[in-house]
Amino acid sequence: MKKWSLFIITTLMLVVLTACGSSEEATEKVSASKEEPKTVTIKHELGEATVPVNPKNVVVFDFGVLDTLDELGVEVAGVPQASIPDYLEKYAGTEYTNVGSLKEADFEAIHEMNPDVIFISGRQADMYEEFAKIAPTIYVAIDNENYMQSFTENMETIASVFDKKEEMDAELEYVNASIEAIHEKAANLDQKSLIVMSNEGKVSAYGPSSRFGILHDVFGFKAADEGIETSTHGQNITFEYILETNPDILFVIDRDAAVNADANAKGTIENELVKKTNAFKNGNIHYLNPGQWYLSGGGLQSVKLMVKDAEAAL
Repeated sequence: MKKWSLFIITTLMLVVLTACGSSEEATEKVSASKEEPKTVTIKHELGEATVPVNPKNVVVFDFGVLDTLDELGVEVAGVPQASIPDYLEKYAGTEYTNVGSLKEADFEAIHEMNPDVIFISGRQADMYEEFAKIAPTIYVAIDNENYMQSFTENMETIASVFDKKEEMDAELEYVNASIEAIHEKAANLDQKSLIVMSNEGKVSAYGPSSRFGILHDVFGFKAADEGIETSTHGQNITFEYILETNPDILFVIDRDAAVNADANAKGTIENELVKKTNAFKNGNIHYLNPGQWYLSGGGLQSVKLMVKDAEAAL
């Protein structure tokens, strides 16, 4: 009888221990399911933002970031559709929320989206605080005096937010190799170049370390004038200045075409004075796509497209 009682007690203890083990295992699973999602904290020029890794509801105001996410296969939810570059025209579709323009954000629409993260750049810098009240906001901008360094840092930021380090490393290796190849060719040219932007019949010039200085500083084209004033809007010039400078290569950014597909600066630029320059005589006036040069830039796709534009001038 005692042996039988001992057997029953032992059996009951085993049942209790098994139940406890199952209960603990279930508790661990519940705890694991309640763990906070992985986040990453990004420090930037205007502050810092803590965002979930692989955010699902993404608003993008910088087209360089947009073309990078597009290249990496990352979905976005909201974009400023007022002026989409031609190479990103799919984002003008109704499946994306229109969040305004580059200069005037539709904060009501953004608030209704309840985004996980918002990406902005220089054109929206003054609105940063208002963006940050809605969602974690990451400021990305290109330092024209250190173009490739700031470009690389921005790409690494995107890689960390969307867990794309391996893919980004491969993309950056390709971009750097492409730039090295074009720099070697451009730096060995005897020709000198001038960069101008046409805007409603007026022209401004850009030199090294300027908004479009990547042509000189990164791609290696020699500047026809090293003393051009460095500013976002360029140095106001006349067509007489272009003739006096007499560039062998003339790069033109048509600002009007960036906002109006029917605009064309050729009639303005190729006047009687410019026709006397070496650039015109040798067929070396190159109209750069304003989509990637004026509206965008600083993204994986836009930098690759810039390389192609520069190659055409060799």
